Amino acid sequence: MRKIMVAGNWKMHGSMSMVETLLGGVIDGLDDTMPVDVAVFPPAPYLPQVQAMANGSRVAWGGQTLNPNEQGAYTGEVSGAMLVDFGCRYVLVGHSERRTLFGESDADVAERFEAAQRDGLVPVLCIGETQAQREAGETEAVVAAQIDAVLDRCGIAAFDQALVAYEPVWAIGTGLTATPEQAQDVHAFIRDKLSALDGRIGGQIRILYGGSVKSSNAADLFARDDIDGALVGGASLTAGDFLGICRGAS
Repeated sequence: MRKIMVAGNWKMHGSMSMVETLLGGVIDGLDDTMPVDVAVFPPAPYLPQVQAMANGSRVAWGGQTLNPNEQGAYTGEVSGAMLVDFGCRYVLVGHSERRTLFGESDADVAERFEAAQRDGLVPVLCIGETQAQREAGETEAVVAAQIDAVLDRCGIAAFDQALVAYEPVWAIGTGLTATPEQAQDVHAFIRDKLSALDGRIGGQIRILYGGSVKSSNAADLFARDDIDGALVGGASLTAGDFLGICRGAS
């Protein structure tokens, strides 16, 4: 049975008590019936607490973004080396909120992808189209351009130690979800694009779906050939909801 990955992006939510309850509930609730790899992405101030709680458990953790510079006068920023200091294995790069709210371009995202691997992190490359782009029939062109920016800078070999998360922007935090068929179509396009450059890498890379994933639709999504897991937003903020998505992998 293939191993599904379920990753929880907590965004800018949290308190020490919330982390205690949420992460403790997830760690305690995972069992052998759930064939999943699990990771959480807390706000940076809570990384020490997550590290202390999750160390030795089935739960890995990562940063929500990183500055591509190794160090310097970048007040408020966090480097990949800093994330590694707190035991991070993963880091999100190019989340749609970073692209839209903070103006990160495809080139910026590619630079962060490269920096993540330089510092020993596994980047989770987030890609996806807006509703206007989907309605204009531009989904594949947008997704291809976002991937090409990384390929041009880092090459196909870089995807051997990376994950891709397809997150249609119109389905993030809106309650809208791509149908399993819509999601599978884009995931297959991504896999085919990478496989054309390297069949092994394209065949084994894990491609996650993100966009209003919940326990009621997780199993149907995970049943699709090219959907290898989920990057979960709102439903990752409640242990029971998150564990329900993990059960969908069964």
